[in-house]
Amino acid sequence: MRLKLVAVAIAALAPVVAMLFYNEVALRHQRNEEVRTSAAQAARQASSEVERIIEGLHALLVSVSAMPSVRHLDVQVCNDALKSVAESIPNIRTIFVAGIDGRPICGSMAFPEGVVFSDRDYFRQTLETKDFSVGTYTQSRLSDRPVLPLAMPLMEGDTIKAVIISGIRLDWLQNRITERGVAPGNAVTIADGKGTIVAHVPSPEQFVGTVVPEEYRRLIHAEQPDVIEITGQDGTARILGYRPIALPSNPLYVSAGFSKPEAFAPIDRATLMNTLAIIGGALFAFLAAIFIGNRFILAPISRIADVMEKWRSGQTTARTGMKGPDELGLVGATFDRLLDELEERRRQNQEAEEERSLLVRELAHRVKNGFTLVQAIARQTFSRSDPERYSSFAERLAALAGTYDLILSREGSASPVREIVSAALRAHVSSQTERIRLDGPDVVLPAETALPLSLVIHELATNATKYGSLGSDNGTVTIEWRHDDGRVRLLWTEAGGPPVSTPTKKGFGSVLIERAFPSKAQARSHADYRAEGLVFQLIFSIGEPVAEGEVDPLSRDVKHTSQT
Repeated sequence: MRLKLVAVAIAALAPVVAMLFYNEVALRHQRNEEVRTSAAQAARQASSEVERIIEGLHALLVSVSAMPSVRHLDVQVCNDALKSVAESIPNIRTIFVAGIDGRPICGSMAFPEGVVFSDRDYFRQTLETKDFSVGTYTQSRLSDRPVLPLAMPLMEGDTIKAVIISGIRLDWLQNRITERGVAPGNAVTIADGKGTIVAHVPSPEQFVGTVVPEEYRRLIHAEQPDVIEITGQDGTARILGYRPIALPSNPLYVSAGFSKPEAFAPIDRATLMNTLAIIGGALFAFLAAIFIGNRFILAPISRIADVMEKWRSGQTTARTGMKGPDELGLVGATFDRLLDELEERRRQNQEAEEERSLLVRELAHRVKNGFTLVQAIARQTFSRSDPERYSSFAERLAALAGTYDLILSREGSASPVREIVSAALRAHVSSQTERIRLDGPDVVLPAETALPLSLVIHELATNATKYGSLGSDNGTVTIEWRHDDGRVRLLWTEAGGPPVSTPTKKGFGSVLIERAFPSKAQARSHADYRAEGLVFQLIFSIGEPVAEGEVDPLSRDVKHTSQT
């Protein structure tokens, strides 16, 4: 049935998918041609604007060369005239006249001492060609700013008398290109004959002054304009229209790149909408097929689901009653057998839990009777001969009995750390003020961490009495704790006892220490068996502080964890 439903849906959707695929291919091809045409046109427009700027400055230098003060190299009058020209033309920084030896004669600003320009490429090119020339990206020696230098010879007959030099402000050129506006993802690049970028939109601060990548440098001096597809330095796939350098009219390389993701965004959106429409149609087809097969598929599934919901609500006797020969009938019958097994296991677990609780109560009763018997024997043996020692023994025995009673009952209440530690130690050392030192703030622990801490301290004290410092007359134990950001750090330090060595295997006590705390306490512990005595560190979380005296019984199903 499932295969039949899938086959029907596929047969209905196949023509629609084929039509969508055809339209997608045709639209993308058409859009690609449109973008290529737009990229070539944008590059042509940007190149034309650059040509107009260069041509305008060429005309300016021609006009300057015709000024009498410049032609006669009258320094003072020439300085004033060129200063006036530079102040009225916003796209240049300076304009000056240099002799054929490269030393400045007059200009729109004062010259640094000893500055010469004979080593500049544009200067030598002008002397060689006796014609107007455009240089490359240059750091000006007069303004210390990047410029695109321009030079034109000042002729006297057929002889070069001097060279008139100026430079396009690259910040002005950048602003001019930026004002034209570039769509998101697109880019415009202007570079000189050496491949150095003199203007770039967007992110000029990242690209201006850098060199065009080696793989695209061949485009700068290509034979003719063209359109190609590239991946830009910013990682964007673009359709690039470019205009190579073509002297003398076009001295700069210009390219305009159109972002493919942006250019194809409308088509991508249309594709997404068509895809969603197909998915919607597929869902409708499947729903119709399911509706037709409701009697054979959905009804049995709903019956099984109803039984599962009844089980979740506590009706453990609910069954599907399905026995049909089809696949779903077999699933329902198997499900019924599974529920029968689960019900039987639940009953067995309940009986086992009741038996365990009875055994725990019996164990608690027998432990109490054992302590009572020991106390009675001790009282009959030496209460009259040594009352003081008997009293101390009886107190410690009672404290030990109280600790075991707490362990077996698995009940506790919120208590301060100091009281928990003192109660756990009372059974091991009668005079704690001399043998044991406690140091820490008043931190109140909830019941779920108070009992595990009591167990750990009791186990540490038991080990210290059997093997460590509390088994020696001069042995001491220092217990310090700190509370920070909902976590308690406790440090147990032994001293004055017999030499300590690392145990070769873990006993039950070590396992108890590691697993005493519930998982939400995120407890971690570390034992350092130093020769002078054990140093044990315990860190656990207590969450929100619990008010002193507030009782919170431990859950019967606490899960234990350890991190050592």
